[in-house]
Amino acid sequence: MSKHILIVEDEIKIAQLLADYFHANQFQTTLLHEGSEVINTVMQSVPDLILLDLMLPGKDGLEICREVRQFSNIPIIMITARVEEIDRILGLEIGADDYICKPFSPREVVARAKAIFRRIDQAVTCSQKLNSPLQIDQDNYQASFNSIHLELTPVEFRLLHILNKTPGKIFSRDQLMNVLYADNRIVTDRTIDSHVKNLRKKLYNAGCGEDVIRSVYGLGYKCEW
Repeated sequence: MSKHILIVEDEIKIAQLLADYFHANQFQTTLLHEGSEVINTVMQSVPDLILLDLMLPGKDGLEICREVRQFSNIPIIMITARVEEIDRILGLEIGADDYICKPFSPREVVARAKAIFRRIDQAVTCSQKLNSPLQIDQDNYQASFNSIHLELTPVEFRLLHILNKTPGKIFSRDQLMNVLYADNRIVTDRTIDSHVKNLRKKLYNAGCGEDVIRSVYGLGYKCEW
């Protein structure tokens, strides 16, 4: 699903311009022009990111940012015409993730939002890997499941690493052969099947379920944790 951006900006033309650029980049948007409406809106329909103008009627951006941070870690980009350093520091210290000054390029605002989403995605991925029962040490060609060392051959290690790198992606036997055997030696489909069978057995003996490496009829193999 596309990300949802809450744009809080009292200058209607600027708000609509930002919305148009976000729509062009496949984002959804909601526009607000009053500061007093923000907290209720965020609580009722949580956005993925807030673009928050500093100077707003009803309630200013700093106060809104402070209140949001009491109950949510939603990314917030502050937007303002103020350029004084103290405003930047204050905006970031109360929990803003980024800060951009008017006049600005709408493309830059979209790029800043995308950068924040990339950082979030990377942090989630790293956390998932750290918490995963499967740990792969690519430098030393070692792998373990639930802290149990897996005695893998080099080919089995590469096979596990490839499948685990993109869970859910189906790899054909030809794709696996090309990656596992970089020296272009001649191997058959049955060779790949044999390596998968051995890898499944070693994972199972370490306490992993039998269906982690799944065969997709007529297509190949995929990894599902």
